[in-house]
Amino acid sequence: MGTWGTAIKSNDVSADIYSEFFDLYNKGEEPSEIAEKLIAQNQELIKSHEDSNNFWFAITLSLWETKSLSGEIFEKVKKIIESRNDILLWEELDGDKQQVTKREKVLSDFLEKISVEKLKPKARKKAVFKTPIYKKGTCLTYNLEIENYGAAIVLESDNETGTGTNLIATTRINQKEKPTIDDVLNAEILVLNAGDWNNSPNISWYYPDFFKKQYSDKFEIIGTVEIEKNYSPNEVNFDFGYSGGWNHIYEPIKYQLDYEKENGKSERIITVMEMIKKRHTTSGIANKGDSGFGKFLARFKFRKK
Repeated sequence: MGTWGTAIKSNDVSADIYSEFFDLYNKGEEPSEIAEKLIAQNQELIKSHEDSNNFWFAITLSLWETKSLSGEIFEKVKKIIESRNDILLWEELDGDKQQVTKREKVLSDFLEKISVEKLKPKARKKAVFKTPIYKKGTCLTYNLEIENYGAAIVLESDNETGTGTNLIATTRINQKEKPTIDDVLNAEILVLNAGDWNNSPNISWYYPDFFKKQYSDKFEIIGTVEIEKNYSPNEVNFDFGYSGGWNHIYEPIKYQLDYEKENGKSERIITVMEMIKKRHTTSGIANKGDSGFGKFLARFKFRKK
């Protein structure tokens, strides 16, 4: 459950499901059929202790906005909110009191809104072809909370599907001096073995939607490098996630480095050169556990420092 705020759509699950719903809606599909399809395709999320609520919130919001909310789904979400199930989950994941209070108000307002039928359904929109934020091969730096510089590399720019995603890999760079291109090329990819992660690389496809307002001031371009390999969002790779929160690029390194002080670094080594050069083997990228960044962030994002 990658979370960057208390709003209904301020987490990976809700943002993704809401986006998928309206992608299909804007293509002319009927709301009730879309909901059935998404429910059938996302049983793993529905059965997840951490992700289920956000799935149902997104489906409910989507159906309400299209004037298609059924009584059954309404009652399901009403029960989640009135039972404080979601608030207890936030407390379980160490949300601080201020965030929990904000979330409780958000859910109360949400229930009040969906209790009254929308006057008009949301209009269908023509598909918009989104442009990736960065070109393939762009090397980025950013300031870490630990007052050092970190770095990441853009492995791919999606100019095919219209989503405008960038595939970005976080490196283990953590240094006082601003990184150079050579530093990035000689770096390892950040592999996470803290929390629920199982030696998983911090590599994700990032959506452009929230970048300009929330993250554009966080990154600086170092330069560009040639990337021989091609990556496609249409190809299944269980090491690569999807995210609307670009903070996922730089936030995990602090938690991982703290974890390593007592537990040691992951034995899985993936270098930047492996990811960009065809001559390098990719055997190290083939095996992944069942966990994802959402679980990692949910465990650590709200922990007190």
